[in-house]
Amino acid sequence: MRPRDDDGGRRREDDGDMTTVELNHTIVAATDKQASARFLAHILDIELADPWGPFQPVTVGNGVTLEFLDSDDVHPQHYAFLVAADDFDAIFGRIRAAGVGFYADPFRQDPGRINHAYGGRGVYFDDPDGHILEVITRPYGPAPEPL
Repeated sequence: MRPRDDDGGRRREDDGDMTTVELNHTIVAATDKQASARFLAHILDIELADPWGPFQPVTVGNGVTLEFLDSDDVHPQHYAFLVAADDFDAIFGRIRAAGVGFYADPFRQDPGRINHAYGGRGVYFDDPDGHILEVITRPYGPAPEPL
């Protein structure tokens, strides 16, 4: 493994140039990859991509792809999406219309509410397989803030 330069996600290439490290894709286990991918695409109002091998991809605005994969062994994970403040109300409306649980916190202890952390708005909600999804309008700051 190549040692990491202490440059906040940047590493030095063999030719000396710096390159930024970015998340490209992640696999999301689902009991029904089509249903889970359609759910997320609908909530975020983005297009569902064509299937790619065994995956049903959903690509978000910064180019990161969530690769939904059918699995009998789903362990709930957390996925957070930074959205424009102007889009939050429409997304939240689709969450409510879907009839899924939503919360102000990741531990599901404050149901039926949103949070206002870091001067924005945020909400956690359940996907069909129990993954806890989150939409926020402001990125988290350097120190934890009460939700």
